[in-house]
Amino acid sequence: MNASAPVHSPRPKARWSRKERRYFWLGLAFASPWIVGFLAFTVYPFFGSLYLSLTEYDLFSTPRWVGLQNYENILQDDRFYTSLGNTFFMAFASVPITLAASLLIAVVLNFKARGINYYRTIFYLPSVIPIVASALLWTWMLNPDFGLVNMALRAFGLPDPAWLLDPRYTKPSLILMSLWGSGAGALIFLAALQGVPKQYYEAAQVDGAGAWHRFWKITLPALSPIILFQLIMGLIGAFQIFTESYILAGGKADGGSLGGPEQSLLFYAVNLYQEAFVFLKMGYASALAWILFIIVLLMTLLLLKTSGRWVYYGGE
Repeated sequence: MNASAPVHSPRPKARWSRKERRYFWLGLAFASPWIVGFLAFTVYPFFGSLYLSLTEYDLFSTPRWVGLQNYENILQDDRFYTSLGNTFFMAFASVPITLAASLLIAVVLNFKARGINYYRTIFYLPSVIPIVASALLWTWMLNPDFGLVNMALRAFGLPDPAWLLDPRYTKPSLILMSLWGSGAGALIFLAALQGVPKQYYEAAQVDGAGAWHRFWKITLPALSPIILFQLIMGLIGAFQIFTESYILAGGKADGGSLGGPEQSLLFYAVNLYQEAFVFLKMGYASALAWILFIIVLLMTLLLLKTSGRWVYYGGE
């Protein structure tokens, strides 16, 4: 080692000035309501539910530690598998149908025509109606005797099923209801469509590409990040279906009647609600909530993992 080589002493750590410290504490003070709310209403319930899932708790007595007993009981509960099956059906049937309908509506509303803004407003209006009001409206529309849906089917000589009374048609009823509210997704797709560079379509048109080819090769790849976002949010929402099922099933919480005819409307969130607030099995319900969290997390990670094969971002 060269003795004449200069020795570099470590650079002293930069210290905040008095003004910088003042701004830091001032910013922290302004952010403190959100920080306190986040800790009190998100972080604490999150870890509190994990603890309760390992206990037997009924709201009135002290939680009693039972370890993994709640999870073992869940795996032996037929209602768990029924609710999980119903929820998976809605997630994999309703979400793709609603997503496709939203995209179709957005493509149609993207055309320039007289009064197009009024049509956009009409399609979006169902999305701002409260979910309870929408569910009550659809309960009336799907009435087997005087509902508008069956009246229209009879007018065309088609079968008029007992939508909310026949277990074969209860889930299609919910899919119809979700289609009615697809305007919110259409609005997001519409905003993304208007951001696709026009020169891509012009170049493809010069090369002789037809409308379907332009849609498949330009529009869909350009919308793929939005499709991924809508797909993830749709799946998360589908796994939390509650209000629609509760209203369409009649809002009964006694015993096993909450799930509608033959438990066809017993979704995961409905079962969780019944275990927690009807049977007062808070520990058991917390375990159900954590299983739901893990399922949604795994499905989200799976979508994000596979998105690299079909999602295209600008510049790629």
